[in-house]
Amino acid sequence: MRTRFAHIEELIAREPCADQSETGTAGWLARLCRAAVSELASSGVAVSLMDETGSLGVAAASDPRSALVVELQFTLGEGPCVDSFATRRPVLVPDLPGEPATRWPAYAGAVEAHGIRAVFAFPLQIGAARLGVLDVFRDHAGSLTLETLTQALSFAEVATKSLLEGQEAAGEGRTPSGLDDVLESRFEVYQAQGMVMIQLQVGLTQAMSRLRAHAFAHDRPLGDVARDVVARRLVLQRDST
Repeated sequence: MRTRFAHIEELIAREPCADQSETGTAGWLARLCRAAVSELASSGVAVSLMDETGSLGVAAASDPRSALVVELQFTLGEGPCVDSFATRRPVLVPDLPGEPATRWPAYAGAVEAHGIRAVFAFPLQIGAARLGVLDVFRDHAGSLTLETLTQALSFAEVATKSLLEGQEAAGEGRTPSGLDDVLESRFEVYQAQGMVMIQLQVGLTQAMSRLRAHAFAHDRPLGDVARDVVARRLVLQRDST
């Protein structure tokens, strides 16, 4: 077990930085995602942070497409990542086009349009604490081998360890290095949700649904839509999406 974790950490340490801003916990997670791509024979890997409400933010990704596909789950409120976090179990989808249309009615078609054919989601957790999810994407259908599944679980454990160590280094009440943007975006979504609730005189759940519907209809990340609502550049109308 220790040897496998040490091997993964060595792979991450050897992974070159994409730019000078790739430092701290966020930089380590970005390199973890890129190292996992080749090690897991995948086309993309991403790490998301989530909280008890199910809100999600992309902490790191191996490439822009993977970040976009994870962001779609937040925008739509459904997908393997969301289910993995909620159930505390891996969600393995070796043939996404073959899944029942009712499982993720909006998400499945959206990610297929980006060429994703298989998704494997692994919760980042320790004890009762849940931190987020590691997603592994493939451009082709097919199950993970037992060896690759074991490696993916190990990458998830290393990601969990990195987040916990980053939080410990940051100190109580502070954000692990490089992850401020993720939390700021999440807070903006909460703020926008409250504003829409008041503007449309609806409940919190319906307010979030309206934000998500607008984001999906206009092909925009939910965080961008929330930012516009908070800045009052966008006001949702009762009959708008």
